[in-house]
Amino acid sequence: MAVIGIDLGGTKITGALFDEEGNKLCRISHFLEKRKGDEVALLVLQTIDEVIRNSGCREDDINALGICVPGIANSKNGQIWAPNIEGWENFPLQKVLETHYSNSKAKISIASDRTCYILGEKWKGAAKSAANAIYISIGTGIGIGLMVDGNILHGHGDIVGSAGWFAMGTPFREEFERYGCFESCASGDGINRQVKRILEEGTLFKESKLYKKEIESLSTQDIFDAMNNDDPLALFVIEKAIEMWGMASANLVSLLNPEIVIWGGGVFGPATHFIGPIYEEASRWAQPIAIKQVRFVKSVLQGDAGLYGAGYLALTSIKNKSKVE
Repeated sequence: MAVIGIDLGGTKITGALFDEEGNKLCRISHFLEKRKGDEVALLVLQTIDEVIRNSGCREDDINALGICVPGIANSKNGQIWAPNIEGWENFPLQKVLETHYSNSKAKISIASDRTCYILGEKWKGAAKSAANAIYISIGTGIGIGLMVDGNILHGHGDIVGSAGWFAMGTPFREEFERYGCFESCASGDGINRQVKRILEEGTLFKESKLYKKEIESLSTQDIFDAMNNDDPLALFVIEKAIEMWGMASANLVSLLNPEIVIWGGGVFGPATHFIGPIYEEASRWAQPIAIKQVRFVKSVLQGDAGLYGAGYLALTSIKNKSKVE
């Protein structure tokens, strides 16, 4: 049995062929560059076709396709809302795929990146033995994959896990309308925006060496590097992010009583060594019994969590279909 997983991000697409044991048999990657709308959909099709061709398989050998997308995948109508891809406000990806592969027996399944992250960790990562797990992705944005009693949560409109919009403090600021409170302060881009805002105001932490950098070219990595050199501005913003990561995870632990909380995304990465302090912060806020029952760990799969999750999505779609039949 062979399935294809596709991990579509805001800047790159990766595809791989998996066998049912989770062995990765072939891998292809492309950058989106300046593609938008239908051009991105064509690149998805091209990547699938290249995986099939480069693996030596025929189209008929593929039993299922799983697609991980960076946004909301509406299971009712097959449309995708992906804010980081221009022209994908309500893009009919399911229809595009089904039309292109109309002669194929392969079942096509699409899910959000946060759903695929937790699926990937369940299949081949830190959540293998867990029935209750949370994947917290801190990257450009913030998203959370949720597994409760062995089931992946989706919600009424497949919007479960949009944790960037967690209300984490007052006063309300205009930027929260676009990014959400939590994401504005504690995502990778949010940390960058907070530092730039302080630099532009020019009244705080005047001794910070970040004032010597070009504000527009400042990266999140620059901020972490400055923090490692005890820069006061970088320390202030990242310590605030740690506090918010701890508070958010405390709320989730109190609400859902997971066995494991997995930290991933581009920021973890540089912030992996903060997992201990995050747990300490969470312990101040969380339900006291639940927080003692949970482990905070880094993602085993890191940048491949979405890819493995897409492969597992494809594989389980076949198994679920056979159960029904």
